[in-house]
Parts: sequence; C-alpha cells; structure tokens
Amino acid sequence: MELNDLRNRIDKIDDQIAELYRERMLLAHDVAEAKAKDGLPIVNTGREKEIVNRVTKNMPSEIKLYGKQVFDTLFATSKAYQYSVLDMPSPVKKDIGAAIAEGIEPFPVQASVACQGVSGAYSCIAAEKLFPISSISCFKTWDGVFSAVEKGFCDFGVLPIENSTVGSVNGVYDLMRKHRFYIARSIKLRVKHYLLAKKHIDPKDIKEIVSHEQALTQCAGLLKELGDIKITRCDNTAAAAKFVAESDREDIACISSKECAGIYGLHVLRSGVNDSANNYTRFIAISKKLRIYEGANRISVTVNLAHEAGSLNRLLNMFSTLGLNLTKLESRPIPDSPFEFSFYFDFEADITSGEVQNLLADIAEATDNFEFLGAYEEL
Repeated sequence: MELNDLRNRIDKIDDQIAELYRERMLLAHDVAEAKAKDGLPIVNTGREKEIVNRVTKNMPSEIKLYGKQVFDTLFATSKAYQYSVLDMPSPVKKDIGAAIAEGIEPFPVQASVACQGVSGAYSCIAAEKLFPISSISCFKTWDGVFSAVEKGFCDFGVLPIENSTVGSVNGVYDLMRKHRFYIARSIKLRVKHYLLAKKHIDPKDIKEIVSHEQALTQCAGLLKELGDIKITRCDNTAAAAKFVAESDREDIACISSKECAGIYGLHVLRSGVNDSANNYTRFIAISKKLRIYEGANRISVTVNLAHEAGSLNRLLNMFSTLGLNLTKLESRPIPDSPFEFSFYFDFEADITSGEVQNLLADIAEATDNFEFLGAYEEL
C-alpha cells in the first residue's frame, strides 16, 4: 500500500481510539464517584496489573512492552481526571489549603535569620539578598540552623541546596525531611572565589591554603597551578578567612569571598580563581511553618521509589499529564534499604491550582514517604 493509504487507515483507527478514550474517561468519572461513596482510594495497582496482563496476553511479543506503556499512560490520565472531579481528602491538600487560607502575602523584607558559618559566609550574603533588613545569627553546623528556627530563635534559616559545579547538597535535603521544614524562597547566588591573605604577602611564599571542601573543588585549576602546597579543609570559606586573619603565619592564604576580605582585613591576591565563571550556588530560606508568599511558582517534593521497572516512569507520567515542567530530578540511595531510592523533584506550578493539589495528593498516595517541601519563588 502507498504511504498515504497507510496513513488514512491509521487516521481511522486514531478516531476510533479517541472515541473509546472519551467513553473510558466518562466511566472513570463514574468509578471515581463510586470509590468516593465506598471510601476506597483512587489508586488500585492490583487492578492495573490485572488489566495489563489481560490486554497484552495476545499481543505479539515484540509490542507487549509498548502496549504496557500505553495502558500505564491511560491509568495515569484516568487517575488524574478522577482526582480532578472529586475533592478527595488528603493530608497534603489540607496543609496547603490551610496555608493559602491564612493569606498569600508579600515575602518579608525584614527577619531574623540563621546561617551556617561565620560572618561573611556565602549563606550570610544570600540571607542579606533575601532579607534586605536582617538580623543574622551564625551557627557552626547546618543542624544548628535547623534547631535555631525550630526553637523559635530565628524566623528563617538560609542554607545552600545546590551548586552548578558540584551538584546538590544532600545533607540539607536530609535535614529538611528529618526536622520537617519548608522552603519559603530560594535564590541563585553567583559565587566568585578570591585568593586572600594578609597584606604584603608574596604569593610565591604561600605554603598552605585553607577553605571549604566545595570551594577547593571549584578551584581545582588554581590548586594545580600552585603545585606542591598544603590544602586544609574547614567548615566554610568565611571561617577560612577568619582563621587566616587570626593566624600569625606569613605563608598561609585562603579561598573565600571578596566580602570576607573587607570583614577580616585581608588582601586580594587573585580574583575569580574558580574554574568556571558561571559558578552559582542555590540557597533556600527555610521556615518551620508552611508559608506561601506572592510569586510562588516552584514546588519541591521528595518521594521514595522501589527498585522496580516502571516505578519512575509512572511517576513522571503524572507530571506529563498536566504538562508540568520538571526543573530538577535527582536520586540517591536510601540508607539501609538496598535497591530503594529517594527522588527529589522541583517543578514549575501554581500551588493554588486544584489540579496541582490533586496531583500532589495522587503522588502522596502512590508513593512511599512522600514529603512536600514547599511552594516558593526563586530569585
């Protein structure tokens, strides 16, 4: 047959599929109402498996998996539609609804903020950009930041969550789940590293460089250029600057920010020493209470998925069904749970949308250990 003839036959089949799909979705509507009446959940993975086994039984082996993917997509759109027509109770929807009911206000310009490190740390710089009028308290560890906000000592905490060169800061994600905190806003801060030392020190005399591990990684080219030199890691770049300033040695330098040069009275030996000029770190402002502010257009969640075929694909189909754009997808193994993974998702969406709230409820019901991390704006 000619190509046009084949396409005409496919068009007729597509028309039939479209009509059958319409009928199926109308029945899905009735099924949703019946489930709600009987108090049954929307998700029924056992029945989905039975359907896939039945409809693929007589398919040629070379298209069985393709057939399964088609029906997995049918199930995803059907469940999304069922959630959209029913106001199904859900803990995450309840929490979001309560936050919205309190009012969506402008993000505060003034706040007490907890940061990790010492004065001049990049977290402090990010905090000042997020909160132009801020009272900043510095803590030695990330856990200390969470504790300060949890106990009410500070309104917000500002923490690094991701770097364009070295990737995510998984420890912060873990602490968010451990302490149950929410992201209220985020900011991308361009990180430009400087080689700092006391005044009148000759770069040729430097025998040791102090800095945070990530900064050292981001300045690998400089360290290679300097050759046989001692590398000392510390809690953060500002702590490195403070250490150098307080040292009585004349052969030690640090990799830190330009702000730290002014704070600790150090001299800039070299500027822009990071390998990549486009070196950005993403910082988040965390809050103990779920708050939604004006401009919130990004949502973050985490879930646990079993190590089995199709588990991630089924989840991705939920986002695809609503045409939502994922801005981040990352996985990491779950400690003491062989072959199971925790996934982090960032996606662009309007949290006030009923469809989006239903999607979150759907994900929460279909996955293990679902955590809603917040809806916020990124600067």
